Amino acid sequence: MLDSLSLSSSLTLFFIMLIASGLSGLLFLHPRVPLSFVRIHIGIVSLPPLVALFALINASVNGNVGPWYVDSLAWLMVFFVLAIGLIIQRFSVRYLMGDRSYRKYFMLFTFTTGVASITWLSGDIRLMVISWGATLIGLTFLIRLNRGWKVADEAAKVSARLFTLSWFSLLIAMIWLFVVTGQWQLSLALTNEHLAQLGQWERTGINLLIVLAVIIPAAQWPFHRWLIESVVAPTPVSAIMHAGLVNAGGIMLTRLSPLFNGDIASIVLLILASISILIGSGISLVQVDYKRQLVGSTIGQMGFMLVQCALGAYIAAIIHLVLHGLFKATLFLLAGSAVRRYEVSSRINERSAYLWVLAGRTLALLVGVAFWLTAPGDGYQLISALILGWSLSVSWTQLVAFGQGRIGRIAGLIFLGGSAIIYFIIHNLFYEWLHTTVFQGVQPPMFVVIIVVGLLLIGSTIGSWASRNRSSVSYSVLYLWLIRLGEAKTKSIESHPNYLKQLFLSQGGNK
Repeated sequence: MLDSLSLSSSLTLFFIMLIASGLSGLLFLHPRVPLSFVRIHIGIVSLPPLVALFALINASVNGNVGPWYVDSLAWLMVFFVLAIGLIIQRFSVRYLMGDRSYRKYFMLFTFTTGVASITWLSGDIRLMVISWGATLIGLTFLIRLNRGWKVADEAAKVSARLFTLSWFSLLIAMIWLFVVTGQWQLSLALTNEHLAQLGQWERTGINLLIVLAVIIPAAQWPFHRWLIESVVAPTPVSAIMHAGLVNAGGIMLTRLSPLFNGDIASIVLLILASISILIGSGISLVQVDYKRQLVGSTIGQMGFMLVQCALGAYIAAIIHLVLHGLFKATLFLLAGSAVRRYEVSSRINERSAYLWVLAGRTLALLVGVAFWLTAPGDGYQLISALILGWSLSVSWTQLVAFGQGRIGRIAGLIFLGGSAIIYFIIHNLFYEWLHTTVFQGVQPPMFVVIIVVGLLLIGSTIGSWASRNRSSVSYSVLYLWLIRLGEAKTKSIESHPNYLKQLFLSQGGNK
């Protein structure tokens, strides 16, 4: 009884604070409200994530409270989305000062993060679908914030079309689930008793619709185009888009995980995500525009997250999306300082560096094989071993092998060791929070996992070969193909000076 009261009290307090944030955003829209009110608005917006953090720390039970389902995962995602949103809004106070959409930006931003948090608290399928649709609408309007600029308007149209396809796919899947199980309550519809009513073709059909609904907002191939077009959005909008919204697919698959049992839908997701990893990594390497590099990185990282979901490693996927969100939001907010590209110092001894690189790759191979041998029949362990070995090799190369002198390499080793310790602490903390609330899914057949691993290794081999044969025709073809994949459509390309000139003329200026 006390636990139910505690859940109900936390939800009541949270929604009071969330409504206050929304009203604050609407009030700021009024032109008579001074711009200095934005400071008060930021203070009000900080209250919902504080309540969510308090509820997460004190979460001891899971349960339904009316149309809401409350557990550690729900509060973690609510806190994450709202906290990231708070940081970005605080950054935007001065960053967007003087923009003619300044007031509208804070209202739309507060609305979008607010309804996104409602999505992850929803225990009723209908409420979840409606809230997610409202989130996609809010994101579309944020992309279209500078609607006078035809490039932004075109990017919003591209995004809206794909978001509509994604939302209707989720809607049909959830209605189909209700028709078979007779339950709108998500926790009841996903019980073994009700899932047993699903035939194999019905389960596969629902799963394929969910996969389609997930890969579009995650910008996975062949639906990655909208994220490339969206680089015209203001940088803070890109930050929340890449940090808190494109990774929603991992959360949604985790919530619906009892449906997935290693069937054809999981295999399709695994293959599409693997292709997206290669394409996203390639785009990030060939683009010279900083924001497009980050777009390519996000496509690849979301591919890794969805691979983890397809393999049933939902806790790992949640950790990945949270850490990626923090990392990517930081990179976007620091985009203005990315003036010069990093160059390796010419003072580095190439022979010595090569020996250190070789040592790092040997260590990475040993660590990866040792990790895999702990569970040789586990597909998730195989993928994890590959990712762990590759990450260690890249990190060692950048931090240790290319370190300047003995001091630089020692500093790199310390940083690498410290990062590993921090990661294991975070991993254990998240596991403690989520292991009782997150379903451990069934993995696809081992031969599919091996095919995916082979695909990733072939892609890595091609990339290594291309970097060493830059004068070849094959390299040129690959390079130009990746450039084309990472470029927006012709309609979505226009210089900022033209936009500013049109704005100046519309206000009565002269050429």
